[in-house]
Amino acid sequence: MTFFSAQRRQLVAATVLMGLAGQAAADVSVDFFRAINLDLPDLVRKLITQGVDPNTRAEDGQPAIHKAFRDDSPKVVEVLLDQPSLNINIRNNAGETPLMMAAIRGHVNAMKRLIERGATINQEGWAPLHYAASQASAEPLALLLEKGADINARSPNGSTPLMMAARYGSEEGTRLLLQRGADAQLQNEQNLSAADFAKRVGRDGLAKELAAAAASKVRASN
Repeated sequence: MTFFSAQRRQLVAATVLMGLAGQAAADVSVDFFRAINLDLPDLVRKLITQGVDPNTRAEDGQPAIHKAFRDDSPKVVEVLLDQPSLNINIRNNAGETPLMMAAIRGHVNAMKRLIERGATINQEGWAPLHYAASQASAEPLALLLEKGADINARSPNGSTPLMMAARYGSEEGTRLLLQRGADAQLQNEQNLSAADFAKRVGRDGLAKELAAAAASKVRASN
């Protein structure tokens, strides 16, 4: 954080605190999401203490905790997770849960806290494991698998976490899924396998590994 950005955050916090008394609810909501965007945990905590619902949605329909993940505001995420009234499985307009947002952002500590509070790990359609598979670190994947995530979960178009890892995630994560038993034979509704996903982004070596894993599974079943 630069000196000027830190100074700006302090100025925003001071301005909001001075104007809280007598503000309309809509204005307080604007201040709440501004504080989330700037990762001002003390201000967010104060606004919640003064009556702001931690499940409040922004004008675009994003719940507060989703905004905190999107805005890369980890301190505010922690404050929101401290709130007993926070809906752990609240969804945004795209059907994404806080656990999905934490997974794709690689926030493992937040994932652990969400799971401890009862966040849904397995669900129909896109699941947290698809999101974890799509980012660079294998740690979120390992955590979800340890907690019983369905390794071959199917998205609405039939894509699996292995396919997402093969195209968007890390090679380490892809291999972790294979080691834990992900089925490399599976295809989505476009008849694409995990190997095809890897090929489409020039990961030819990984595509060969995935094709070999699929062939090995075929031989084992014969």
